[in-house]
Amino acid sequence: MANFSWQNTFPKMDRDTLLAVRKYLDGSFRDFSREYGDAIESFFDPLLSFLIWFEKLLVQSPWWAVLLCITVFVYLTGRSWKLALGVVLSFLLIGYLGMWENTMRTLSIITVCTLIAILLGIPIGILMARSNRTQTLVTPILDVMQTMPAFVYLIPVVMLLGIGKVPGVIAVVVYAIPPVIRLTSLGIRLVDKEVLEAATAYGANPIQRLLGVQLPLASPTIMAGINQTIMMALGMVVIASMIGVKGLGQPVLKSITNQYFTLGLFNGLAIVALAIIFDRTSQAYAKRSQQHIQGAHHD
Repeated sequence: MANFSWQNTFPKMDRDTLLAVRKYLDGSFRDFSREYGDAIESFFDPLLSFLIWFEKLLVQSPWWAVLLCITVFVYLTGRSWKLALGVVLSFLLIGYLGMWENTMRTLSIITVCTLIAILLGIPIGILMARSNRTQTLVTPILDVMQTMPAFVYLIPVVMLLGIGKVPGVIAVVVYAIPPVIRLTSLGIRLVDKEVLEAATAYGANPIQRLLGVQLPLASPTIMAGINQTIMMALGMVVIASMIGVKGLGQPVLKSITNQYFTLGLFNGLAIVALAIIFDRTSQAYAKRSQQHIQGAHHD
């Protein structure tokens, strides 16, 4: 039996055409990045300034002040002494092991990425829930964003903006935003039609229905989306370190190239500690808000 070869099944002309198309696309993107790269960079300057300011605030503030603020925030959000105590012990251990600065850098960039993902994701999710056409358009884009390897979309971002904090933030947001969009849309679509009809009967307009009925009832699902977004953002920390994002990812990357097992393990555990803190806090907040909504619903 003759050996089958894909190359023999395609005419040479088609391969040449494909090569020409690829060269044209590569050249066009290169020209675009040269022409508009500076303009795009200047557009992101305010974000860069905020990132630098926020990172300096966390890194240069006294450790006990930062720890106190984080602990109070976690307690007020989750209303759990056990969770607050866990936060204190985790951060004291991180500081004792000499990872405080890198943890603060990672915390600053993950916080900013999560806020951007929420500010962009929830409105897109609302649009998807209100319009089937929008959902049909956005869903394939989200599928691509979730399945495309992170390294692939790092290429255009780095070509346009070089290496540094802003390309890192863009890469993390693109990777982490799909869950919050999907679950916001799902949560709003799952709101009971009878409740919406009752709100309409009481004279609520579409904006009042959205803000007063749909978003509060969908909040547990939306919080689950935010939770997943935070987890995915933390998962991108090591990859983002490849394009100059400082934090816990860089020592992990260094430990891979130099085979430092303990360095990678400790920094990896610090990322896990941050993930658990974010996860438990957002879950506790979601549980509290759900109980509050159910209480109000029964009243």
